[in-house]
Amino acid sequence: MNPEELADLIRSRRTDMVVDHERPVPRDLVEQLCDLAMWAPNHKRTWPWQFALAEGDGRAKLGNVIADAMEVYGDPPERVLKARGKYLRTPAVLVVGSAAGDTPDRTAENRDAVAAGIQNLLLAATAHGLATYWGSCPKGANDVVAALCGFEPGTHVAALIYLGWATHIPGAPERPPAQLRTI
Repeated sequence: MNPEELADLIRSRRTDMVVDHERPVPRDLVEQLCDLAMWAPNHKRTWPWQFALAEGDGRAKLGNVIADAMEVYGDPPERVLKARGKYLRTPAVLVVGSAAGDTPDRTAENRDAVAAGIQNLLLAATAHGLATYWGSCPKGANDVVAALCGFEPGTHVAALIYLGWATHIPGAPERPPAQLRTI
């Protein structure tokens, strides 16, 4: 891939959940995406990435665990109800966690590495024809989602990534120009 093709791939990645609901995302493809995530820079080589895949009934289980936590946290009933079904919007939801470090700085570095890895994953998913959406774990739900996924205690849920086969390519939003300053 030449630099122009890479730039086009980066610019073509879109956040979208308009997908083919009947077509599953093969597990081996998701495993490939997770592998590519782990090639992101990782200062001190702590390998902080953790992954869990929700498919089929697992998506509803994820939604219910999150909704229950939101209810306890005091979210409005309409938001709690929406959370129960929202993870059914795509055939698969990938939960990505970042392991805690042995110091606050190491925990921050781990989260940065996981975020960089998520970008690798999203770009690779786009190259395979998948639509993706990077969602955040709602307030109060991190620990129950991490436990559901079998992640280590103290793991930060960095992303809930909706995955499905794109049925269209949405337009690109306008972006401001980069501000490069000289020091």
